Amino acid sequence: VAAQIFGGWQLNLKAIVLYLLFTYSLGIIIGVLMGFFGGLFDLGMQRIIEIVEELPFLYIVMIVVSIVSVAEMNLVILLGVICLFSWTGLTYSLRAMAYKEKERDYISAARLQGASTWRILTRYLLPNMLATLVTYIPFSVAGIIASLTALAFLGFGLPETYPQWGWLFDDGTNHLGALWISVSMFAAMVFILLLVTFVGEALREAFDPKKFTTYQ
Repeated sequence: VAAQIFGGWQLNLKAIVLYLLFTYSLGIIIGVLMGFFGGLFDLGMQRIIEIVEELPFLYIVMIVVSIVSVAEMNLVILLGVICLFSWTGLTYSLRAMAYKEKERDYISAARLQGASTWRILTRYLLPNMLATLVTYIPFSVAGIIASLTALAFLGFGLPETYPQWGWLFDDGTNHLGALWISVSMFAAMVFILLLVTFVGEALREAFDPKKFTTYQ
């Protein structure tokens, strides 16, 4: 059981890195551009996001698994399906922040000084949104861990050659007399998610540019 828990945590670490890279890269780029430029680009991307959000996530996963088969499923394919539905919420939040921040005086001052759009986005706009981005990371990490565990428990995750926490929960429900299986897995998952939350809170405070400043 300990080896399965440790192996599942290693798999989750790989999934977390790939998930954050893809989801946050796509969400940050599209969300900031929507809020900064607005207009037809903003309206068009909103319609695309609405279509993506209306697609049933579990049914799509079941269709992909039935096509690929569980035995041939790998982490990249499964994460690709999950990431397809995960970037929209972050995009809407960054769009709203970009709309607000682009009207600040420091953005107007940068424009008057002749700063390019790229410099305004990367040097001024994104650093002032970094604290909010870091706030989302613990929830995203907890979400991807819960998604992989739930899909494995339901039988739509990775094959049995991968160590997964969902398989341990499934073994615990099938062997209710062996309580240490479910209890140890539950305790390990709660412990990891608590650590993720505490680390995320510390990162948010460290990256918050407004912590030691006030608006006049």
